[in-house]
Amino acid sequence: MGEMLLVTDDREQVRALDFADHKVRVYRGLREHYRTYELVERPAPAGIAAALADYFRGDLDAVKDVVTATGGSDFERRVWKALLDIPAGQTTSYSQLARSLGFEDPRAAIDVGAAIGANPVDIIVPCHRVIGSNGDIKGYAGGVHRKRWLLEHEGVRMKPGKSAKGPESVEAPRLPGC
Repeated sequence: MGEMLLVTDDREQVRALDFADHKVRVYRGLREHYRTYELVERPAPAGIAAALADYFRGDLDAVKDVVTATGGSDFERRVWKALLDIPAGQTTSYSQLARSLGFEDPRAAIDVGAAIGANPVDIIVPCHRVIGSNGDIKGYAGGVHRKRWLLEHEGVRMKPGKSAKGPESVEAPRLPGC
């Protein structure tokens, strides 16, 4: 799946986690959420790197205690918080998530989907666990092939014909230097 970019603050809270080939998305998100920022290249904090490595080795709850601190609107942060309640190995739909947040209008799923698409912290805030109500994988900022890989890694059984198209062989992602 390739290298990942990890952005933490001085308190080792994760501000962004995305795939290295989506660097522009990371920078745009940082600009939108914080206006000004300074990135200093350094090794990933050991606890975060270990949690991510453990997750990719199969301990699906390893990232649960990684602390995140994100910008975003109140609505986006509310959606991202709800994503944390979806257990590893399970999925929900955009419309189910909207209803769980108290929205009755089915069009709210579109707004929820937009907030999910703006999630700056892949994997730790598990936006990949949200799929279409018909079982389709739908979009993923990191690419639907990665979403499929993450869901399969977590043991989600996709309905026949519902898995996304993408590379057949995908390796676990890695942080630079790890």
